[in-house]
Amino acid sequence: MQVFTLYEGSYSVDASKKFIPFNPETDDPKSRPASLFIHVQPFLVQLKDQLLLLDTGLGYSNDKGLLILHENIRKAGFDPEDVTMVLMSHLHFDHSGGMIHKLDNKIELSFPHANYVIQRGEWEAAFTNPSSSYKTEIFDFLQRNAQLTFIDGSGQLSEGISYELTGAHTPFHQVFLLDDGVDKVFFGGDVLPEPEELLRKFIAKYDFDGRKAMELREEFGNRAAEENWNCLFYHGKSRASGHVSKAEGQFKIS
Repeated sequence: MQVFTLYEGSYSVDASKKFIPFNPETDDPKSRPASLFIHVQPFLVQLKDQLLLLDTGLGYSNDKGLLILHENIRKAGFDPEDVTMVLMSHLHFDHSGGMIHKLDNKIELSFPHANYVIQRGEWEAAFTNPSSSYKTEIFDFLQRNAQLTFIDGSGQLSEGISYELTGAHTPFHQVFLLDDGVDKVFFGGDVLPEPEELLRKFIAKYDFDGRKAMELREEFGNRAAEENWNCLFYHGKSRASGHVSKAEGQFKIS
């Protein structure tokens, strides 16, 4: 199994939920008051005969008008049209914006040959939730044009791909575990978005159920240490992935 980090950039996010590019080397965080600062990095995984994309980023384009996500996939040695499955942890814009893109003022599927895998409850909530984190125009287009697979609860999607309904960040958030018989790769979406969240306990206001999210981070950290998971951190600043170990009650990521 091969894993590729598709770094889309660093951004500041304020109460308006707008993601504004932020360069830590040149931009002053004091100029962006009351903002969160995050990295956005989907992941591409080659698993046997499948090419999987784990979440799709914001869907922003570079200064040449090309989708950053597509360019990063090409840099990894693949063609975006070769993606066979897009596995969505949830549908907040910073995870789902790249499911579609505009080309010559026309909207197209970013991955026309892929099967988009989404929790049914998350899909239904995206249309009814008034939060600005959901962009229904994206989902309307997908509904008309994409190959969609809706799943419920937890289970096995196919050989080597399992999913688990966690809730916590959103009511129908899910995580994925990939297993090729040699390596295990865990994608925790926004329940485990950064390695630092394993190192300290806290309840986040941005989670639907912050206490449950905190408890799940502990649970997944223990399972990762026991089963030697390679954990992928979608919003990780210090590192994008790592293996977890535990000694004297403390997690360590390497």
